[in-house]
Amino acid sequence: MLDPASYNGKGQKSSRSLMSDSPPSAQLIEQLLNIARASALEEMASGIAHELNQPLGAIATFSQAGERMLARPEPMLAAAIEVLQQINTAAMGAGEGLRRIRRLFNQDQGARVLHRLSDVLAELEPVLELLAERSGTRLVVNRAANLPPVSIDQRQIQHVLFVLVQNAIEAGRTSSSPVVRIETSSDGYTVQTAIIDNGTGIPASLRAEIFHPFFTTKTGGTGLGLASSRTVIEFHQGSIGFDDAPGGGTRFWFRLPVANG
Repeated sequence: MLDPASYNGKGQKSSRSLMSDSPPSAQLIEQLLNIARASALEEMASGIAHELNQPLGAIATFSQAGERMLARPEPMLAAAIEVLQQINTAAMGAGEGLRRIRRLFNQDQGARVLHRLSDVLAELEPVLELLAERSGTRLVVNRAANLPPVSIDQRQIQHVLFVLVQNAIEAGRTSSSPVVRIETSSDGYTVQTAIIDNGTGIPASLRAEIFHPFFTTKTGGTGLGLASSRTVIEFHQGSIGFDDAPGGGTRFWFRLPVANG
C-alpha cells in the first residue's frame, strides 16, 4: 500500500499538499461550493427526473383506475376512495423528493451546529442511492452506532459526501460488479467517514494532483469537486485524504473533530 495522501486544516502542510497553508475563508468555501453545485446540476437533473417518474406514473395509473371505478353503472365508491388515498401518497412522495434535492442546493450558508454524522448521512442517503442505481452500482452503508456529535455546517458536509460518492461510482465503472461502501467510525477524538470503491485505484502519477483545483480526468469535469471538499473539511478543522483499499480500489476518507463538551 502506498503512503496515504492526507491534508489537514491546522496550518500544517503535509508533504503532498498543493495549496497554501492559510486557512480557507468562508467566502472561498462558498465560491467553490457554488461552482461545484452548478457542475452537479446536470447530474442531479437526471436524479430529479427519476425521483418524479415513479410517483407520477403511479398517479396516472391510479387516476385512470379511479375514473373507471366511478364510471361504472354502480360506482365503486369505497375502492375509489382508496385509490384517491394512493394518489395522495404518491403526490406527497414526489413533493418530498423535490424538497430533499432542493435542500442540497440551498445557497444559504448554514451555521455550524452539533450533528451526528449518521443523521447527516441518513438524510442524504436517498439521493446517493439514486446515483448508484442509475449507474448499476451497489451502495452499502455501514453507520456506526452512537457516534459522538461534531460541530458542522450540515449542507457543506453533505456536499463533500456527495462528491466523494459520485467519484467512487465513477471509479467503480471499471468493475464488472461495482460496489461503493460508506463507513463511519470514531476513535473518541475524531469521527471518520470513508468512501470505498472497487475500481482500479488511482495511478501513482496522478496522486499528487488529486486535490488540486481544476485537475480532472473526466471529460467536461470542472476539477473542483475534490478541491472544494478539501476546503470544506479544512474549514471544519478536519483532514481529508485517500489510500488504497484492501483488495483493490480506493478509500477516500475525511475526519472531523469531536465537539468539545
